[in-house]
Amino acid sequence: MNITISPSGISGTIEAPASKSLTQRAIAAGLLAEGSTVILNPAYCNDSLAAVAMAGELGASVHSEPDRIIIESRRKPTGAVTLNCSESGLALRMFAPISAIITESVKLEGQGSLMRRPVAMIGQALSQLGVTVEATDGRLPLKLTGRLRPGRAFVDGSAGSQLLTGLLMALPLADGESRIDVAGLTSKPYIRLTLSLLAEFGITVENDSFRTFIIPGNQSYRAHEYTVEGDWSSAAFLLVAGAMAGRVTVNGLNLHSVQADRAILTVLNDAGAALFAAPDAVTSSLSGLHSFTFDATDSPDLFPPLAALAAGCEGTSSIRGVSRLRHKESDRAVAIADVLEAMKIRVKISGDEMLITGGRVQGAVVSSHNDHRIAMMASVMAASATAPVTVAGAEAVAKSYPGFYNDMGRLGAVIF
Repeated sequence: MNITISPSGISGTIEAPASKSLTQRAIAAGLLAEGSTVILNPAYCNDSLAAVAMAGELGASVHSEPDRIIIESRRKPTGAVTLNCSESGLALRMFAPISAIITESVKLEGQGSLMRRPVAMIGQALSQLGVTVEATDGRLPLKLTGRLRPGRAFVDGSAGSQLLTGLLMALPLADGESRIDVAGLTSKPYIRLTLSLLAEFGITVENDSFRTFIIPGNQSYRAHEYTVEGDWSSAAFLLVAGAMAGRVTVNGLNLHSVQADRAILTVLNDAGAALFAAPDAVTSSLSGLHSFTFDATDSPDLFPPLAALAAGCEGTSSIRGVSRLRHKESDRAVAIADVLEAMKIRVKISGDEMLITGGRVQGAVVSSHNDHRIAMMASVMAASATAPVTVAGAEAVAKSYPGFYNDMGRLGAVIF
């Protein structure tokens, strides 16, 4: 699907979409709990729908309503189970340990870009805890045989935190204490997010400086009503749009959230954007923007909105953490550079740093690279471009933010 966005003034108020990261974690917790868990304000995006389907295959009864998901975990699957992760990296890495604590034979499949992502780290971790893992040339499909056992395992955290999240969620149900030693953990805020959710569901994990996690066994998840907070990852695009092309207020944001992408406020402030924060809302307004420096290693999903922001800043901005972009829905570093260059914005990648020199964004035809965040980046830049921008593959936004183009239209963007 091609979407064309004409240069537009942006103004208005939008309710933040719900966090897909928290929705997926809450679905997993509901699966592991005994009784009925009600998830309020869920994110109904493709990644969340994949998690719902996987929970159903693993024995949960799932009922979806417009404003809630009700999960009852009543039965354990018998025989082999096949789980389709769709294109969700979190669903794959989180549900691999979770499925292994529930049943003894699991096949994990995926589609699209997920089929190109490496899965060796899953086998390296689970094999230390009693699970036999078979992959195809280090890629999906992935076959797990045997139950996850308590014990001690080492995890390389340099590639991300999603597998560790799955281990932290699964091992409390093992029949003994476990210890996970982690080296080089990136995306620490996402582990804070996981630990916060686990505490709400009654699970205890001892965290020693994000290097060692002690997980008591024989715990029980507490089924209850859980409300998903607004998503800072999605809100970042809207706030950048306000800073570049008008005035945008995003409601429903927790200013004290442990979500990694709340750091967008720091960057907008550093870049000179006009910001106003209320208890549960943030307003970002057009202002004279200047270059900034930010290390996105712990918040790699911020790279695309930060790249859009840098394009509208005077001077050359530096964003570190390029190494975290190689195995996303696209090679995101290459995709960002491709879109920026098509819009006549200078970009240079030097090692782990991306340097972007702001300028007048030009109209162009660009590809989303089948990456939801690249589609949103290009669309935000289009609002302040000199001529219309066409985004090919714009349907990719459904992965995390299906209502993105509707919301941009409500803010005044001219879309056709």
